[in-house]
Parts: sequence; C-alpha cells; structure tokens
Amino acid sequence: MSPTDALKQYFGLDAFRPPQDAIIEAVLAGQDCLVVMPTGGGKSLCYQLPALLLPGVTIIVSPLIALMKDQVDVLRAKGLPAAAINSMQSAEEQAETLRAIRSGEVKLVYVAPERFRAPSFLRALPDQGISLFAIDEAHCLSQWGHDFRPDYMKLRAARKALGDPPCIALTATATPDVQGDIKQHLALREPSEFVAGFERPNLSFRVVQVNGEDAKFARLEALIEEHKTGIVYCATRKSVDAVAERLELAHSRVIRYHGGLSDRDRSAAQDMFMSKGADVVVATNAFGMGIDRADIRFVCHFEMPGSVEAYYQEGGRAGRDGKPGVCELLFTFADKRIQEFFIEGANPGLPLIEEVFEQLCAERDAENIVKLPVDDLIDRTKRRINPMAVSSALSLLNRAGLIERFDLPGRRLKGTRVLKPELLGRALPFDAAALAEKRRRDDERLQSVIRFAYANKCRQDWILHYFGEQAKGPCGRCDHCVGADEASTRLGTREETTILIKALSGVARCCRRIDQDHWQARFGKRKIIQALMGSEAEDLKRAGLHKISTFGLLRKEGTQYLNQLFDALATAGLVETVEKDGFALLQLSVLGSEVMRGAETARLEWPERPKVQSVKSHATSNSGRPPRSGVDGSADCTDPVLYQALATKRNELAAAAGAPAYTIFPNKVLVQLADQKPLSVGAAAGIKGIGPAKIRTILPIFLDIIQFHVKSR
Repeated sequence: MSPTDALKQYFGLDAFRPPQDAIIEAVLAGQDCLVVMPTGGGKSLCYQLPALLLPGVTIIVSPLIALMKDQVDVLRAKGLPAAAINSMQSAEEQAETLRAIRSGEVKLVYVAPERFRAPSFLRALPDQGISLFAIDEAHCLSQWGHDFRPDYMKLRAARKALGDPPCIALTATATPDVQGDIKQHLALREPSEFVAGFERPNLSFRVVQVNGEDAKFARLEALIEEHKTGIVYCATRKSVDAVAERLELAHSRVIRYHGGLSDRDRSAAQDMFMSKGADVVVATNAFGMGIDRADIRFVCHFEMPGSVEAYYQEGGRAGRDGKPGVCELLFTFADKRIQEFFIEGANPGLPLIEEVFEQLCAERDAENIVKLPVDDLIDRTKRRINPMAVSSALSLLNRAGLIERFDLPGRRLKGTRVLKPELLGRALPFDAAALAEKRRRDDERLQSVIRFAYANKCRQDWILHYFGEQAKGPCGRCDHCVGADEASTRLGTREETTILIKALSGVARCCRRIDQDHWQARFGKRKIIQALMGSEAEDLKRAGLHKISTFGLLRKEGTQYLNQLFDALATAGLVETVEKDGFALLQLSVLGSEVMRGAETARLEWPERPKVQSVKSHATSNSGRPPRSGVDGSADCTDPVLYQALATKRNELAAAAGAPAYTIFPNKVLVQLADQKPLSVGAAAGIKGIGPAKIRTILPIFLDIIQFHVKSR
C-alpha cells in the first residue's frame, strides 16, 4: 500500500501537508529523521502512518501519560492497533500489552521515558521486530531546551538495546542549539532534517500589559466571554487553584489540571475537556502536550511563561481546526519573579550539589541507604536556599551515578542509596562551567520573553525571527498590527533618542560588564542619576563615579526629568532592579543593552522635558492662570490641583501592584478626568482610555477623589 492510499484508508485524508510526505518517505526508507514542526502542524502522522506500513512494531516515547492516552484513544477510535504502557495500568494490563506486542497484534506502542529505567522492560520486548523508534517532544533531550527531562538521556542506550532501529525525533520548538543536542544524544545517523514553517496564519498573538490581579481577571473574563473555549496556563499549582476558584463563581464549565491532583483526577479532567464536558481548563504546563481538541479558540498565559518556546508551543493549541484563534499573554513585569524562582531551583550550582552529597553521606546507614525526606534535607543545609534546588541537586547526583533514588516500600517517599561514598570530600565529577552556562541560557530564555512582550514589531515576525525563519512581513492579526492603543508610548524624537542612549550608557558605566549584552548591577537608581547630573556628593566621589565618562552628561535635563525617564526605562524593560544585600540595584537588561548600541528601538512613555521660561512667563499666562510645570501631563489640564491629586493616587496604586503608572491610567486620561470632573460612572463612560474592566475596578477610586475635590472647592 502506498502512503497516499494509507492516508485515505486509515486517516480519511486526501492529501499530506508539506512536508509530511517527504518525512514519511524518508522514514519508510530507513533514514533517521529530525522533525521540527509547530504544534498543530501534523507531526504525529509522520510516525503513525509509517508504523502501519512497516513490518514490525513502532515504539513511541511520550513524556506524559495524558499525552499518550489521548493519542491511543484517537488511534483506537479509528480502528488502528495502538496501545500504551504506563504507571496507571495494573501489572496484568501491562503484561497483556507486552503479550500483544510480541504476538504482532499491536503496531504502535506508547511508553514514557521512565519505562527504560527498568532492564526488565527491555527484556520483555521482542529481540527483533522493532521497526521504528519515535521520540516525541524531543526537545526534552536537551539541557538547553525549555523542558529538559533527565530520563530522555537514557534513550540512546534504549535505542541500542532495541536493536538500533531507525529513529525519528520530533518537536514543536527547537532552536539550533537544541537541534544539535537532539542529534548528538540520540546518535542520529546523517539524519534527514525537516524544519517546517512556524507561521500560523489563523492565530493572533497578543501581549496585554495589565496592572494587578483584578485587571488580569477582567481581561480573562473578556476572553472567555468572546471566545468561549480555551486553556488558561498558570505558572504554579497555587495560581491554578486561585484562578479556577474565581472563574468557577461565574462559569460552571471550568476545570483545573496540575501535578498536585491524583492521576485519576488529572485523567478525569482531561477526559472531560476532550469530550467537551468543560469549556475552559485552568492548568500548569503539565496540561496540553498533544491535546488535539480542534475547537480551542483561545490560549491565555495568566502569568509570564519561562520561554518563548513554551509560549509558542502552548499557544499553538488554539485553532487546531484552522479557524481563528487567540494566543494572549497577560504581561506584568512583576511575574518575572516566579520564573526566576524556577530558574534558581533548576540550577543548584556546584557548592550546593556538594553539600547535598555530604549530607547524604552523613545520614547513610550500613548499607549506604538514606531514608531522609527532602524537606529534612533542605532544613539541614547550611544556607538559605530555594527548596527546589535541593531536588535538582538530587537529580543531578542521580544522573551522575553518585546516588540512586528508589521508592521505599509502604511509604510515600523516596529513599536514596549512596553509590560512591568514597568521593566524600573529593571533587565531584561535575563541569562547573557547564552548570553556569545552563543557568545563563535559562536566564537568557526568560529575557527573550520580556523582549517579546516589549517588542515594537509584528508578534508573528518576531517569533519567526526567533526560531531562525525569515520574516514574512506584518501578520495583520497581532496586537501590534491591529493598532493596539499605544498613545501613551511612542518612539523618541532624534533628541530624545540621544538622551535615551546617554541614560543607558550611564547605567552601563555604573555596572560591571559580563559580555556584550549582560551587565551586573553595582549601584542603585539614585546614585546613577546623581552621576548623570554631575553631583558633587561625597559618597559619589568615594564610589569613584565622578570619574566615569558619563558623569554630568545629562545635567541640563534636571533630576525630576531623569527620575521620570528612569521610571519609563523600567516600564519598557530597558533596565531592571536586582536585590543584593538588602539594597535595590539597577542594571541594564539585555534589551536595554541592544537599544544602547542601536540594535533595537524602544517605545517609552516619554516625560516632557523641562523648558526654559522667561521671567515674564513666571507671572501669569495669557489666560490669567498660573503657569503649569509641564513635566507630568498637568500642562494640558485646566485644573492642575485635581490632576496632581489623581496622579498621586495613580502612583500609589501602581506602586502597590508593582506595575508602571500608565497601566492604571495614562496621563491623557487623568487630564480628561481633571477637566471634565465626572461625578458618576455614566458621566465618565465616554472618556477614551477607560475600558469596561477599569470602569468596574479602578474608576470608582478616582471618582471619589473628584467628588471630594468638587465639594471642597
């Protein structure tokens, strides 16, 4: 049977999507293949169809039980011979599946990578007759990837134990570094490589900058109201529960999914969503690999994801039916802290790894076994640490063959066997430079998300460029292309751009340079501005800042302007605050470094520059009113006193939410409020820039100030 005939007979399709036909031809010819295709591009067919035409069995490695269950259910519904072996099955069910494999009754077998830990599993498979070894979500092989899983590292040995069959590795997200790791770790032999287009013409990629939880929920409610069916991704289990509980008050068809639920509850949740018993699922990134519900109309990232790869892969689960879909990121810079916590936990560093090994050696019994919960191990470390980092250290020690983790009989915790206690007090076999490089790449991936959020170009083009594809021009669908309201931000004039570069250069001169685009903070915002102003303060001189090349470079702009400018730099992600020894220090971000050297542009909420006024102008204006400062928007307002009261409240709300001031209300809205003095929601409804969510959540606070002002006058 030809591939085209099989496509029609088994899958009911008339034609392949490019490059499915070329991939299948290569697989049937016995070639190793590396396939990088976006979610929804039809990767599964590239191994499922050959599996039906090849003489033996195809083993498919899949990272999640939910993923393999979905795939097997779909194949069986088509009458195709597929099965899975996973931890949710009983011993009898697993034995029956293995019997069906050996007898040739099953052609496609899905297994988790953890299954290859057990030599008995490999022995139970037929010595001959494995025609194809397929690795789904192959980016999990790479420590440079966004979802590295140590058990994937065993697949090279597993392939060899299976008789070294042809191998196809598939992923939706792989940068060139990750592709290299996949080829190396699987020992692919001169693989045919297929990197399909990442353009998704039916999807709208959006970034919505929001202020606080209430604004997030208002936007999420609007998405659900407009699009009905979708996935809401949260960064933590706690966030999943909080979001789901709030949505459940207004929507009955909402479910939740995260690793804290039992296997049974997670399976039930997935079944309910796939069978359309629920319209919205709130989940961590554990949900969705391979989810093939066609009518998902939106994917919302409630918090910042850890990488562009994750955002794009998860967002690609919308619009699988080819109809329009929305992928929206609710962005607030403060969410960066969550991902930084994860990065810190995933990168313990050599000193902590050595300390954990020492603790294990100290607690081992005569058989070198440690029955110590991870929480107790955390308590016994000599430093304040991220609890996740101890678990990561254990994983690294396990991968290095220094310890072995195993389930303790009758107890819901793992035991540890120290395999090489003789290394106590000696250098452990870890490459400190490689550990540091992994941490750097994790940080860089997070910075890429921030650059994406602040990018001043088509979202689709930005993504294509990130994955190494040639830009196609404006997509016409993303928030940038459809003309999002950016009235409060703009590109600078030539003079403003010069000031911007000088200000960023001033930050750079006050930092320690790591490489071209990475800087380490040494001073706080106040000292940096003082240096740019040319201050003669003694503490500035003691720090040596009077000797840097940018000293006094922006003296004529004034301290008030520079303070406002630096707030705008932080809002635009050009500088970032880091904490060290209890002090808030300022450093250039990667984006800020690129803007400083002219490789990128940036839109800012530019403060108005101070103007030199004549003596006469200090008396009165032509209208007889006192002059206005003109540095914060009040220059355009007929009631500067009310404007300042509104601006003060706006700044308080922004500080409490850890968000830029303009996300509460931009200057132009405050001007209209101060001029028109609306005393009710209805009276303010016509003011441009006050959307439905802010009418409910923020506007009443400002109406109270206006009412008090009017009464007091």
